[in-house]
Amino acid sequence: MAAVIGEVTPYALAIAMSPSSVIVTILLLSTSRARAAVSAFLAGRVSGIVLGSGVFAALASFVELYEVTPTWADWARLGLGLVLLPVGVQLWWTPGDEAQPAWLPSLNGASPVRAMRLGLLLSAASPKTVLLAAAGGLAIGAADLSITDTAVAVAVFTAIAAVTVALPLVLHVLLAARIHTALDRARRWLSAHSGGVMAVGISATSIVLVAQGVAGLSHG
Repeated sequence: MAAVIGEVTPYALAIAMSPSSVIVTILLLSTSRARAAVSAFLAGRVSGIVLGSGVFAALASFVELYEVTPTWADWARLGLGLVLLPVGVQLWWTPGDEAQPAWLPSLNGASPVRAMRLGLLLSAASPKTVLLAAAGGLAIGAADLSITDTAVAVAVFTAIAAVTVALPLVLHVLLAARIHTALDRARRWLSAHSGGVMAVGISATSIVLVAQGVAGLSHG
């Protein structure tokens, strides 16, 4: 279990580094129904990550039952890494402020229902998040784990991936208005450097995936 968690942690951290989800969280914390909206957004994000990683974990477990040779997981890691690598490279050249979606300012009056739907869309419908969740799910499903351990691994993966949404909410509950200035400063920095932040996470993850895939195939 510990080995699997260690393997999937880089993928979860790359999801957690998504600037858009953090920026949305901070903006929602400045609304009149801040805690309800962010709690709903967090629930939607968690649901999307669980769905993505859980589906691929189940798929990997199924394939593992019928695969004669264990090379499929290594080929999958290599393929995902090669897909993510140009995405990471492209993000290095993405301007921060220009990369922010036009709908962000409209979050001022977002209801909890809309916030939950947005959290789900930014996870289950985001190609980058889906690919990273797929990498985590495939690694979990390919491991020799029981159903219970697989569920625990998916839960830990999701908790790490959603920590950057949960943390501002926790800080808001503990510190209330005192944390707004710091959070707003973080939001402005992320808006200006969003491409670079995601580029670091995705590029590092793609390199790890390619290295793991090549190493596995060379030993197989």
